[in-house]
Amino acid sequence: MPTTVRSFSKINLGLRIGGFREDGFHRLLTVYQTIALHDVVRVRVERGAGIEIRCDDPRVPKDESNTCYRMIERALTVLNAKGRVVIEIEKRLPVQGGLGGASGNGVAALLALERALKKELPGPEKLRIASEVGSDIPLFLVGGTVLGAGRGEEVYPLPDLPAMPCVIAMPEIAVSTPKAFGDWDESSDPKLTVGSASDRMLEFSRAVCAWLSAQSNAKSGKGLSGVPAVRRGRAETPLLDLVRTGIENDFEQVVFPKYPELREVKRVLERAGAFYASLSGSGSAVYGLFRTQASAKNAAARLVKLGTAAQATMTLTRRQYWKKFLVSSF
Repeated sequence: MPTTVRSFSKINLGLRIGGFREDGFHRLLTVYQTIALHDVVRVRVERGAGIEIRCDDPRVPKDESNTCYRMIERALTVLNAKGRVVIEIEKRLPVQGGLGGASGNGVAALLALERALKKELPGPEKLRIASEVGSDIPLFLVGGTVLGAGRGEEVYPLPDLPAMPCVIAMPEIAVSTPKAFGDWDESSDPKLTVGSASDRMLEFSRAVCAWLSAQSNAKSGKGLSGVPAVRRGRAETPLLDLVRTGIENDFEQVVFPKYPELREVKRVLERAGAFYASLSGSGSAVYGLFRTQASAKNAAARLVKLGTAAQATMTLTRRQYWKKFLVSSF
């Protein structure tokens, strides 16, 4: 019997692009948030040797370039395990959509392998393997609300934001992340130059730190000045507080001019009542956050009517992420 798990996706609540690192990657700062949309991954271990990837979606590689393949290959070596590993990917998420589908698949395959073998890697070892394979893979070993730094692979659990209705719009456009970075580097806009990158990164860091301080003071019943905090209504959620810091996704500045239809999708979400809408990663997925499930469903229906695939869903807290990970526990 194969081990079957859900491979959840993510959105980026703000993303700042910094200068180059010594390894050639850009420095990044972002807040990842896991959401309920998912692929399904099944793993079984048979007699023999090798790794086999099965997927009906022709866009998913089935060779050594597949994220699942690279994760499993490294894990088998560390676990000193033998056998033929068969990985079946039921693809529901878009390829090159900015939702971390391939990265989530890799973590799902790794955790399913552990259960199939009844062996478990230490947490730091799993994070090491994940960071070697891809920049946003480690976040799926944490779940919930996560700060991403470095090139995105340095992950730090943040206080969980409450579950929130959201809409994921999935236009039939494949945005290449390397190409988006290239467009960023080639931009002549002074606001996008490396010279201002450190200041922009610092601004993002300060915004997140201020938000964390506000959350800590809210729990203690104190405002930022130390006086008793004003009681907030239902609409005043920690997520709204984070949005008010002015977080934004830098990729929008280079992706939207090349794909104006993505900018229009964002506008549709905002006109439909989203209190925050943004490109996720480098796209092409665009999401909107809503106060109620009803408004989210109405917005998704409006996008579908306009010809854009869209789905209403929910963000996932860390506890929900792990509780729903195994299919049998859903």
